[in-house]
Amino acid sequence: MQVFSTPGIRSVNRRSLLKGGLMASGAALGTGLLTKPAFADHDDDHDRDRDRKLDRGDIAILRFLAAAEIIETDLWDQYTELGGVDNTSNNTYQQALEFLDGDGPQYITSNTLDEASHASFLNAYLESKGAEPVNFDRFRNLQGSTAIGSQNIGRLTNLLHLNVDTSWFTRYRSTTNPDMGATFPQAITITNRPAIPATDADFEGPDHIQAIANTAAFHFGTIEQGGTSLYATLAQKVTHPEVLQIVLGIGADEAIHFLEWVDFAGNAVKPADDGTFSFAGSAMPVSDNGLTFPDFTTKGPLFQPNLIFPVPAEFISPKLPKCAAIRPITDKFGGARAAAAALTAMNLFWGQPKSFFNELNRLADEADAARR
Repeated sequence: MQVFSTPGIRSVNRRSLLKGGLMASGAALGTGLLTKPAFADHDDDHDRDRDRKLDRGDIAILRFLAAAEIIETDLWDQYTELGGVDNTSNNTYQQALEFLDGDGPQYITSNTLDEASHASFLNAYLESKGAEPVNFDRFRNLQGSTAIGSQNIGRLTNLLHLNVDTSWFTRYRSTTNPDMGATFPQAITITNRPAIPATDADFEGPDHIQAIANTAAFHFGTIEQGGTSLYATLAQKVTHPEVLQIVLGIGADEAIHFLEWVDFAGNAVKPADDGTFSFAGSAMPVSDNGLTFPDFTTKGPLFQPNLIFPVPAEFISPKLPKCAAIRPITDKFGGARAAAAALTAMNLFWGQPKSFFNELNRLADEADAARR
């Protein structure tokens, strides 16, 4: 039988190797000449490459990523305080998030822990290499929520006046690519809206609190798809192998986050199984103060709410087959300055002084200037 022929072949080859190679070099065994692996020289070179100092470009990339993760941690902390599993008040914001996914509070808390780990790791790594870490503590002066559950402390970010770019929802359902000039419609226009309850009064009214939770759902996706593109773009500039390992490793975690929030946001724009939409039994669509979250199941393929994986699209060249991939991944749309501009455009830094924007943009420009 064919299944028994392979061991015999391996046995013959092994005997031939022993006869023509190792046995003929028996004297060498005693001298230790064969004790080092065949790729020892390559491994030594690789180790030396890892031990070399970081260049300015790699440091700049890591510093901007640390800044981005500090910003992310600040906003995710606010979501966790009011909607995460550690909030024991069982408020209506948590209930509205749970309506979108019963595990929503756990996902929010887990995402927060991940971002905090990224920020602390990147700064610690920078310090271990003799580079300056990033510190935005002097800008933690913004007023956040005063609702029960919030720490009511100074913040870096403002979640009470968000302009949420929802074009990622249609982009990842399209076969075209922004890196090749494609543009995409907003799935929903969300302008100057809160994504967390500002005060205890916001817990009142089922449509009102559900609209706040739905805004948060789309904002989650906006943040994490931006991080996914940012890491993919900057990875192409890295020169040090260990820095590449860091950027690829953390970037993959950002992509995992994004995948969850694609599904989460989709649940905000489709009917519930029982035909209702709100956790309190309100009928779809949910509307609040001019903002409506309609039923996307009637709007065509660009709005398909249960599609969570990227549709294969143009990639590298329109002459090549379409490929499912992260998009964008170029400096123009996915680089550090593009990320800083996107965060600024969403009003995330509403109330920050000019010095904050100068610092953020300086870090972004230095990261984008890095070259292999």
